[in-house]
Amino acid sequence: MLCAAVYVDRSLQHVDALADYPGRLAPTAGTNWLIVGSDSRAGLTPAQEARLTTGDEAAAGGSRTDTIMLMHIPALLGGGQTTLVSLPRDSSVPLAGYGRVKLNAAFSIGGPALLAQTVEKVTGVHIDHYAEIGFAGFADLVDDVGGVQMCPTEPINDPLAGLNIAAGCQMFDGPKALGYVRTRHSPRGDLDRVVRQREFLGALIAQVTGPAVLINPFRMVPLGIDAPGTMTVDNGDHVWNLARLGWAMRALSHDDAVTTTVPFSGFGTVSDGSSAVLWDKQAAARLFNALAQDQAVPH
Repeated sequence: MLCAAVYVDRSLQHVDALADYPGRLAPTAGTNWLIVGSDSRAGLTPAQEARLTTGDEAAAGGSRTDTIMLMHIPALLGGGQTTLVSLPRDSSVPLAGYGRVKLNAAFSIGGPALLAQTVEKVTGVHIDHYAEIGFAGFADLVDDVGGVQMCPTEPINDPLAGLNIAAGCQMFDGPKALGYVRTRHSPRGDLDRVVRQREFLGALIAQVTGPAVLINPFRMVPLGIDAPGTMTVDNGDHVWNLARLGWAMRALSHDDAVTTTVPFSGFGTVSDGSSAVLWDKQAAARLFNALAQDQAVPH
C-alpha cells in the first residue's frame, strides 16, 4: 500500500501555483481548493486532437482555463457544508498592468500562480491547494470509469465542442463528456456551462465511488494508473491531499454540499472591449466572507 502511494505521488505533475507574494492573505479555518480545468493540448497527438475536437494549441491561442472552481471544505462538522463555487472564466476582474480582464486571462498571462493570486485578491479567500486537469486527462478519467450517465433536458448540437446529443438520460464517454463541459451553446453561454460542469462533477464522483468502479479491478486499476498523471497540483500538494479532496467531494453526489455560481449582476466590458460577467459585489462579498470565516454560506 505504501509503495503504491509513493508511486502515485511521484506520478503527479507539480507547479509552483501557490507561491507567497506581498500582501498575501493568511490561512483561514477550513480548507480551500482552486480547481482548474485547462484547455491545454500539450502532448496531444493529431489523432487525439481530432477525437476530442480540440484543435491544436497554436490555433487556440495558447493555454486557457475552461473551468475555474473554488471548493471550501469546512474544518469542523456543523461549521457549514462543503461548498463548490463556480467562477465563470469570463468574469471581469482587475489585473495589475492590464486594467480589467476576464478571469481566464490571468491564467493565459501568468499561468496557475497568477490565476491563484487573482482569485485570492478578488474573493478574499486564502487558497490552500491547487488542482488542474487538461483535456486529455479529463476524457481518459471518464473512459476509465466506464462513462458517466447524464440526463440533459435539452438537445445540444455544438460542432466546435464535438457535441451532438439528444435530450434525456444517456451515457457519456470521454469525448462526449469533454464536449458537454466545454460547450457554451446555450442561451446564457458560460453561465449555463458552469452549471453543467458542477452537475457533471457530481455525477463523475458518484460513478467513481460507486460499486461498479470500486469493486471492479478492470476499472480501478486503469483509474489508479491514469489519474495521477493527468493531474497538476501545487508543489506542496501530495496524493494524500487529493485523497482528502476526493473524500470531501463525495458530498457532491449525495446532495450534501452547496453548489453555486458566484452571484453576478449582469454583463459589461473589459479593457479589450469584449463582453464579461460582472459580479454582484455585495452578494459575492457575503458569500466569500462566509467561506473565509468557515461559516455557512448565505442563501
